[in-house]
Amino acid sequence: MTHAADQLGTRPVGRLLWHTSSQTTFSVGVYGIYALTNAWFVARGVGPTAMAAVNLVAPVLLGLGAVATTVGVGGASLVSRSLGAGDPARAARAAGNAFVLFWAAAITTSVLGLAFLGPLLTLLGTTGATRQYAHDYAVVILAGAIFATGFSSLIRAEGRMAYSTMVWVVAVVVQIVLDPLFIFVLDLGVTGAALGTVCGQAVSAAMSLWFFFLRRRRPYRIRWADLRPHPPTIGALLGIGAPSFLAGIGATLLTVLVNLALARTGGALVLAAFAVCARIQTFVTMPQTGISQGLQPVVGYNAGARLPDRVARARTLSLRATVLYGIGAAALVIAFAEPLVRVFVDDAATVRAGTEALRIIAAGLAVAGIAPLVSAYFQALGQARPSYLVSIGTLVAIKIPLVLALGHVGPTATWVALAGGDVAAALAALVVLRLATRRGVRA
Repeated sequence: MTHAADQLGTRPVGRLLWHTSSQTTFSVGVYGIYALTNAWFVARGVGPTAMAAVNLVAPVLLGLGAVATTVGVGGASLVSRSLGAGDPARAARAAGNAFVLFWAAAITTSVLGLAFLGPLLTLLGTTGATRQYAHDYAVVILAGAIFATGFSSLIRAEGRMAYSTMVWVVAVVVQIVLDPLFIFVLDLGVTGAALGTVCGQAVSAAMSLWFFFLRRRRPYRIRWADLRPHPPTIGALLGIGAPSFLAGIGATLLTVLVNLALARTGGALVLAAFAVCARIQTFVTMPQTGISQGLQPVVGYNAGARLPDRVARARTLSLRATVLYGIGAAALVIAFAEPLVRVFVDDAATVRAGTEALRIIAAGLAVAGIAPLVSAYFQALGQARPSYLVSIGTLVAIKIPLVLALGHVGPTATWVALAGGDVAAALAALVVLRLATRRGVRA
């Protein structure tokens, strides 16, 4: 029987990448639309202070996302390379162990997060104006942590791009429908926004359970035996996925540091402006994320099948695509910064602050996709060390020090630190890629 995964090793690389990346870009783009509409619903239905509070809780979502990405990327690398090598049993065990690891981490996050919610909110930088909103939002998000992923990366690993897209789309549609119902009709405020998010995630999780445990006509299905922890598999999964986890934690820390710096130097107004910019930036960078995610199954399968020329071709085309998109997107955001900010807020001072921030931050968008793409490339190959250098090294050595050094100067300096960090990280990633490929770190 021919499976979707087989096309990863036979279809022309250019057309294959277009297919995988367009599907993943559509998926994450739909989520980006949700992030924008969610911010709009909260800003218009509750107020700018509530939107700032929700953004202060964003590190909780980023942390859950880091866990999901760790097991997803690590599991997907093992799955795609196992299928490429003709070993579906190993693929099933990798996927099953990824599920168990995420469930364990999510339950632990819920229990500890709710037990120590007060100190957590203090750590996140909430104040009297934002604390109650942040509390109400965080309680629901933490309680629903077990639904925080639909394991779309594992679905993509076997070439099932359409279903991977549906896991995202259906969940986001549910969220977009429920948000206005909970916020405007039932008057639940930020609690309603969080409930909409968790309900959408629960639908996505249910779809993935059906796909992996019940759906037929696939190269493998997860069985009870595959859920039994297998130390070598868990070790490989964590080793490959750890750069994503540490990058996610680093991004969470970076967000906290930015929020703390802005709270000290600009107050609630600047925090609200940053909340708007963060949502817009998330949406604009979605295609770059989609290209990185679309590259991974192609590289992983062909590396497992020992087809290095296809791996190199995929890497080159993906880098070109992410840079060309980034340049165009950055130019448009800079040109239309003010009307983009006005979509979310009417207050003149917040609009001015948001417009300045967005134009400066957008300068880094041109190359923002390079470092994640290079890191994803090495993870797909199962090469953790260069991925660590790119994902963790750029955060620890470049982005966080820049925010710490400039954040105390004022909001404008913070925006410059964020944009400069993206540019420097991209240059460092290209250096790591060049050195690694010269030394033979390839498929």
